[in-house]
Amino acid sequence: MDHRLKKAKQFSYIYKKGKRANSQHFTLFSVESKFKTYKIGYSISKKIGKANKRNLLKRRLREVVRTLSLPKDNHNYVLLAKNGAAELSFEEIKNQVVSLFEK
Repeated sequence: MDHRLKKAKQFSYIYKKGKRANSQHFTLFSVESKFKTYKIGYSISKKIGKANKRNLLKRRLREVVRTLSLPKDNHNYVLLAKNGAAELSFEEIKNQVVSLFEK
């Protein structure tokens, strides 16, 4: 099952209607969905760095979400990275993302 959000329309809907939880380097938007599974999108600005930095951060975020099974079903999420997120270690990313999903 593919759990990715892909369309810009889906992202903007979640930004407008979603509940927001913040940590130092990430923001999580969540909104209830009519579907049984969850969908998640990752938003990483070009301010973070060059493409290789952004891709590494995105891979790390996907891995944290995949291994810990954090998202609840019937919800859609957007995980937004802020400045400085690319410099974090994998453990620091994991701790911040876990705390966001608990809020």
